[in-house]
Amino acid sequence: MKFNINNFINTSDQRSKIVDFQDLDHIDGVSISAVSAGLYKYKRDELVLFYFRDGANYASVYTQSNLISENLKWNKKIKAKKIFALLINTRNANALTGTEGYEALKKISLELSSKLTEVQKRDEDKPKQISSKEILFGCTGTIGEKFPLEKIKNSLPDLVNKIKYTQNKLIWMKAAMGIITTDLKPKLSMAETKIGSSTIKVYGIAKGSGMIYPNMATTLGYIFTDANLSSSILKDILKNNIKTTFNAISCDGDTSTNDMVSIFSTSKVNHPEIKRFSDSRLKNFNKAVHDVLLNLAKQVVSDGEGASKLISINCINCKTEKDAKNISSKIANSLLVKTAIAGEDPNWGRVAMAIGNSNLKINDQKLSISFGPYKIYHKGSLYKSYDEKKVIDYMKGQSIEIQVDIGQGIKNFKFYTMDLTKKYIEINADYRT
Repeated sequence: MKFNINNFINTSDQRSKIVDFQDLDHIDGVSISAVSAGLYKYKRDELVLFYFRDGANYASVYTQSNLISENLKWNKKIKAKKIFALLINTRNANALTGTEGYEALKKISLELSSKLTEVQKRDEDKPKQISSKEILFGCTGTIGEKFPLEKIKNSLPDLVNKIKYTQNKLIWMKAAMGIITTDLKPKLSMAETKIGSSTIKVYGIAKGSGMIYPNMATTLGYIFTDANLSSSILKDILKNNIKTTFNAISCDGDTSTNDMVSIFSTSKVNHPEIKRFSDSRLKNFNKAVHDVLLNLAKQVVSDGEGASKLISINCINCKTEKDAKNISSKIANSLLVKTAIAGEDPNWGRVAMAIGNSNLKINDQKLSISFGPYKIYHKGSLYKSYDEKKVIDYMKGQSIEIQVDIGQGIKNFKFYTMDLTKKYIEINADYRT
């Protein structure tokens, strides 16, 4: 059964196509709460808690920006074997807030760990003393504004009281909507797979529609699984899958100060023990994580600020994968390419221009360029059967694929982006007003 969210989202963009999402249900070991802390002028959830009552193994990847938020500084210092909570706030990035922003997180972590310890004493047979250093933070929103310490602290009792041990699609939707900023729609994905004969769940949520460019993770993304996997294996899985998912998207060429993607394993499923990433029994799980990450990454691009089209750039037959990624990212970040596609103009010369800007040696006698199923340029000249009217009709669709065949090797890379419309300017010009 599909779950339609049309009635849960208010958006001024009536052209936005809100789609049906997969039904995420219960996953053992994950508890969720979302409340309003009054961070926006209007009431909405903007504080989300994921509570792992028995702890969770974890791994994260973060932005490569030289300026990072205070919550990432906090997260990078965490050395705990297990994490017991992930607290995410929107509206405020807690970036360039200095010592005050960092100390605010310390105070919140002490308060939250104390309250979660009380929950442990109330609900568990063998309660645990949760430490402030067993809590991760995700922050997103405006950079440089004073972090709302008191509003968040005052919301913690309500947040903890509303923890739901049993999940359903509405609770997951509430959490996904609680972390968005300029997004027009929440982003959720799921997959089920097996390790041995045991069924494993992989769930994920993400946010992001602006300040998106792959220089590690390019948004906030959180993956949850009930598999029993060590943090070191989770780290390998995340590293293996991030480059072709969240590191293969761009909306505007800007890398955020707050980017993070994390994976959490609650170890609730009793499956064959996995001691290393290379274990063949991990193959299907690894693919499931990739599928969830790619699904979320493509949702981020599809929901790019002002976007009307999802664009895939498939660069094939390069000497190295690095070259293929270089070329496809140049095309993806070309404002001229993005605006041409917004105008439904098959101006393939702009694609050629972007290829030339890759600083790689390109042989035009081996180069081919196609839009969707239509070959346009082929090995040194316009393709003899090129029919621009057919390509113009193809450009009216919401999903556009550009394929570039370099003809110099066997390595490929696929990149995802969106078109650049007038709406992008409106959204970002009015971001703080």
